[in-house]
Amino acid sequence: MQRERLTPDRIRRFTCSNDAKQAFLWDTEAPRLAVRATAGAKSFIFESKLDRRTIRVTIGDVRAWNLDDARTEARRLQTLVDQGTDPREQKRERIAAAEAKRAAAEAAKGEAERQSRYTLRALCNAYVARLERAGKAKSAASTRSAFKCHVFPHAEIADTPARAVTAHQIAALVRRVREAGKERAAGVLRSYLSAAFNTAKRAPFDSALPADLIPFGIEHNPVDVIPAIAVQRGERTLSAGELRAYIGHLLRIGHETGPELADVALLLALYAGGQRMAQLLRAKAGDFDQDTATLRLWDGKGKRTQPREHLLPLAPLAARMVASLVERAKARETDRAKAEGRAPELAGLWLFSTHGRVAMNPETVSNRAAEICAAIGGEHFTLRDIRRTVETMLAGLGISKDTRAQLLSHGISGVQAAHYDRHAYTNEKRAALVAWEARLEAIRQAEKQPANVRRLRAA
Repeated sequence: MQRERLTPDRIRRFTCSNDAKQAFLWDTEAPRLAVRATAGAKSFIFESKLDRRTIRVTIGDVRAWNLDDARTEARRLQTLVDQGTDPREQKRERIAAAEAKRAAAEAAKGEAERQSRYTLRALCNAYVARLERAGKAKSAASTRSAFKCHVFPHAEIADTPARAVTAHQIAALVRRVREAGKERAAGVLRSYLSAAFNTAKRAPFDSALPADLIPFGIEHNPVDVIPAIAVQRGERTLSAGELRAYIGHLLRIGHETGPELADVALLLALYAGGQRMAQLLRAKAGDFDQDTATLRLWDGKGKRTQPREHLLPLAPLAARMVASLVERAKARETDRAKAEGRAPELAGLWLFSTHGRVAMNPETVSNRAAEICAAIGGEHFTLRDIRRTVETMLAGLGISKDTRAQLLSHGISGVQAAHYDRHAYTNEKRAALVAWEARLEAIRQAEKQPANVRRLRAA
């Protein structure tokens, strides 16, 4: 064993011979300290015995440690050995503690990132995006509007991590809307927030849901404990006189220009049995079968992942309206194609479109209905009230509840409807629409009921 007092010069000159893997130069001042040299490196080491076992600990590279510090470290390690402590165990514990500290720092950093990225605001936006990807454009627009008006302005809640949002915070949002006198909006907001949290909660387990909801880490829904707000049922129906005035405005009686496109949409929705405007405006020229006078709509309302085909075997006047819309769409496309020097693209033409590029916005039609309502005067009504009026009058004509449900495309759910009832109700719907068209004509002529209309016996 080579031993002499270590100095910086001796350490620099000390090398390992070519025929050896390593060589040691032991210090006389700190007997447990040595310099170990290999082919490419030199380091300070400590070596001692504990319980007859040799203990060797690498202190560090000679370029990183000065000699005095290395001797001090060797004496500290010897003190531990004298106390019966293995320095290697202490080193392992120190490394483990450092690793735990590093892991905790990374976790804290990740949590901070989660808190800054996965907020209630971000969850609301992700949920709206999910509705849009599912093709529920109307629901997405309504949900986005509710969040924008009643959640996002309250940054102290909107920018809280979604998984940390409490029931008290949600209740505060809903209460603000309710105390402003917006009972219906408060109920809708609660419903939308509950749906957003439930969707994110199910995302890790439901492969049909988008993976971008998983990082929100939602494990419970804070909206669950907040009571639902009952929706007040609408009661408004139009009288025969009000309906006659409504039809008169739509037909532009006394005006040479005839009805505008929005008026045609309102008129067709009425004559086709009170159809939902959003579904009617999505109809295309190819959805009308002139041979059978049948118009096909697509009902995506509710929790359906795929829209349900909704067929309307139209009565004569409604069928002529749709046929005229088809010809209008084709003529406009032909003229536009001729002006642009290309072949006309007659597939996929919108029935209701101002310029032929996109379908008419439902808001345009709703605004027109509001104008007519104001012009008529009296009690306010909406398109929903028109739809309710149609069903009420259909019931008065003896149209059965099942046929009305098929005709207005609502309440068609449950095991029976989903799996067993495969009847198309084509004849029933056509008979109902023929009777309804006759009833509207009688209202226009200010008659109580045409003599040739017979009440249909309930099925």
